Amino acid sequence: MSWHTEPLLGWDLETTGVNVETARIVTAAAIDWKPGDNLDTLQDRSRLWLANPGVPIPAEATKVHGVTTEQARANGRPAARVVDEIADVLAATLSTGIPVVAMNGRYDFTVLDRELRRYELRTLQQRLGSETSPGPVIDPFILDKRADKFRRGSRKLEALAVHYGVPLAAAHRADADELAAVEVAVAIGEKFPQLQVHPEQLHVWQIRWAAEQAAGFQEYLRKTDPYVVVDGEWPLVPLTEERKLRGVLAELAGRWEQMAGPAPDPDEGLFVDEVTPAESARVERNYTLRTSAADLREVLRTGRIPHPLMTDAELEQYGTPEEATR
Repeated sequence: MSWHTEPLLGWDLETTGVNVETARIVTAAAIDWKPGDNLDTLQDRSRLWLANPGVPIPAEATKVHGVTTEQARANGRPAARVVDEIADVLAATLSTGIPVVAMNGRYDFTVLDRELRRYELRTLQQRLGSETSPGPVIDPFILDKRADKFRRGSRKLEALAVHYGVPLAAAHRADADELAAVEVAVAIGEKFPQLQVHPEQLHVWQIRWAAEQAAGFQEYLRKTDPYVVVDGEWPLVPLTEERKLRGVLAELAGRWEQMAGPAPDPDEGLFVDEVTPAESARVERNYTLRTSAADLREVLRTGRIPHPLMTDAELEQYGTPEEATR
């Protein structure tokens, strides 16, 4: 019997952002799937979590999953408890050998790892008694790109659901997303017999495929941006000192951007006769915060100090960032 005809655990997160080093969990779902299941039959085997992430939820994230800062604060449980429970569920499942299905699992497992460390809780590896990445994991994103690598078009969950004929009742609702991810994975397993192997073997293959896919994507992106780095580790990006520092700096830049608010309309105040000193100070402060955040993100992106911040000696020694890439 192949993994696609056996029980699986589907797991999905919705968070505050796309940066794995700074994202906080907002909602999560875990479903104990068996062949023939749907959202109705899974009611007694679905676990849903709503967390208060402890930070404001950006409007961009709310547009994705529908949860506002006010809703999370009013109805969410303490983030540390939610994170701990999610890790317990995953560890209990993986310890029995049941595969966990996670669409783009690199993101979800890494966010969970950083959250566990943030709250000084045991990592998933510690709960499993292993220093290696948790597994077996089945990632429809990795499988689809490997099995049907030359197909054009989007490989997001919604697109894969359409391609493999899987219904997706409510995109970006964690339980609906995860049921769709499981059914997409099963459909891929049914369509491509070469993937019908033991889940541990499939996990090992996906580690190699994920690295190859990341390297290819990075090569493509570097045609227009020579600084792009695409992590190839899967299903968990290890935490290094460099990544830890980058996470802190990215979070700082995000806070400055929140404090500054959106950039003003260029026509704002065009017909104002006189600007008060207080208003002038506010505008200057927000401009400083906004430009400082942009400079910090440029350092994170390129590893180089932005040209306007470099001293004459540094410019003479290193040249401008533009010169460095010629």
